[in-house]
Amino acid sequence: MLVENNKLDIKPNKNIDSSKVFGTKKKLLVPCFEEKSDLVPQIDESYVFDDMTTTSILMGFKYNKKVLIQGLHGTGKSSHIEQIAARLNWPCVRINLDGHISRFDLLGKDGIVLENEKQVTTFKQGLLPWAIQNPVALVLDEYDAGRPDVMFVIQRVLEAEGKLTLLDQSSIITPNPFFRIFGTCNTLGLGDTSGLYYGTQNLNQGQLDRWNIFSALNFLQPEIEEKIIKSKLKKTSKKVTESITKMVQLANLVREAFKNSELSVIMSPRTCIIWAENFEIFGDLDLAFKLSFLNKCDQNDKKVINEFYQRCFGREILFHSS
Repeated sequence: MLVENNKLDIKPNKNIDSSKVFGTKKKLLVPCFEEKSDLVPQIDESYVFDDMTTTSILMGFKYNKKVLIQGLHGTGKSSHIEQIAARLNWPCVRINLDGHISRFDLLGKDGIVLENEKQVTTFKQGLLPWAIQNPVALVLDEYDAGRPDVMFVIQRVLEAEGKLTLLDQSSIITPNPFFRIFGTCNTLGLGDTSGLYYGTQNLNQGQLDRWNIFSALNFLQPEIEEKIIKSKLKKTSKKVTESITKMVQLANLVREAFKNSELSVIMSPRTCIIWAENFEIFGDLDLAFKLSFLNKCDQNDKKVINEFYQRCFGREILFHSS
């Protein structure tokens, strides 16, 4: 996660109308870049934007507000930010705050390099100080799973002015005026009592108070999800198309059971797309479901899912011949 000390010499040079580009109810003129750099995510033309979440993220880009998005995994929190950045041509970098990320990964550390055929020690800058100095949208994934030492490093960046002190280098970094910071989390820093999000941490109020905008992202409406699945399938047969409504119906039953702690697994829209693709490949709906989702579930989950499958498709799945 160490980077070369090069800066992006670019800045936003025009505005876009959010109601035209993202279909938001509220019209916002949001700054964007005319040219696309290597760090700009690829545009997914079939992506569907949630109005409130989109508006919240755009406010972050427009007014330099720190936006934290909470939701179950699979709801598309990170991709929502990336797809907005893609349409703004805004460079975007994601950091997953899992247990393997240390403060040295973020800030940087000394390393040995060869200069004039001699080994010398030099400081290799981490991704965090590099991002702060550039017009970059930094996305902190799994914000509620970060290690305490990492969270205190990030807390400095969340301050009002967001300056970062590098004690090892005796330097203070002032953020680029077009640096933006976003976060995603499953529990909004309240910890996990269900056991579904092992590794999440309780965030103190001081941490949460440093975020300016909080947004919750839920799953899509069934008819919108069906439309997305169909748009993702390049070529598909009639039998696959006719099954998509029931596939989404099953996915929503699984999601509701997951939210109620009745299941330890969840079906994301991505899972439904894979299921539909495998159905097209194997020509068998039940087999495709097993290969796409059911085989990774434990026995207790399978029993519940089997009941949902029977409710949607009129037959059991566990003992169906494959």
